Amino acid sequence: MNAASATPHARLSWFEAGARERLAALLDPGSFEEFIGPEKREISPHLKIFDLPAQFDDGIVVGGARIDGAPVLVAAQEGRFMGGAFGEVHGAKLTGLLRAAKALKRDVVIAFDTGGVRLQEANAGELAISEIIRALVEARTAGVRVVGLIGGRAGCYGGGGLISGCCSTLVVSEQGRISVSGPEVIETNKGVEEFDSRDRALVWRTMGGKHRYLIGGADIFVDDNAAAFRDAAIVALGRPAGFDRKRLAAEQARLERRLTRFGADRDGRDVWRELGLTQADAVPELSTDAFLHQAADHRETADDAR
Repeated sequence: MNAASATPHARLSWFEAGARERLAALLDPGSFEEFIGPEKREISPHLKIFDLPAQFDDGIVVGGARIDGAPVLVAAQEGRFMGGAFGEVHGAKLTGLLRAAKALKRDVVIAFDTGGVRLQEANAGELAISEIIRALVEARTAGVRVVGLIGGRAGCYGGGGLISGCCSTLVVSEQGRISVSGPEVIETNKGVEEFDSRDRALVWRTMGGKHRYLIGGADIFVDDNAAAFRDAAIVALGRPAGFDRKRLAAEQARLERRLTRFGADRDGRDVWRELGLTQADAVPELSTDAFLHQAADHRETADDAR
């Protein structure tokens, strides 16, 4: 790793940081050039109708930079603005970045921190999710790596969860949560008996970083600090690019048999026991090193279905 690794704020908690703080710690010092920054005043045209405050970057920062000397395009969502939710402008900025990545053959790093689509911009937000996924898949087909980083306050929910599943590599911390439906949405639609959104331990056992890593929903598990996320991003950017058709087929086979394998389980701990973890009940309390040691031979991955 070169001298540019010594980024400021590197020990910063990823969970506590904002979008710009994360980028400052993730990227090589002085290398970031923002696209469509706050000075452009590209704000949501819809929020004023609902008498809601706007933000000049619409809750997402995009630009070009370097990580460990390698040129990349980057995006970071601001979970503290409307929960990092996707609206028309927010989505368009990420779509444009991914289209530029395809044209420039430039790898992309996305720091997700989102609750999904803004209800106030539902149609525009849903369209944005579709456009982002199309642009992401086209970029990957062209040989671009798209690395997702998940560990923010809002997690990665709704359309963000779908987008993250299309990334080349996902990096997650224990604080990261990934799901298409959030805890409150599940409870509202299925009842508290199905899912108690107030049970934070249950939420983390179902959607949290450790669980997602164990069931193959994330590729790299790290501590909650920017230095760990930066190191993991460097590793992910060094992995082979493009689609491996055999591996995609194996992944599909794994997902198809998941219901048969885990369908009777009522809790994340039951899944962990099925995977063979000898200290399943202790997983939430394990340090990162102890957890990775336990998980080493018991993760469910596409290799299991080959």
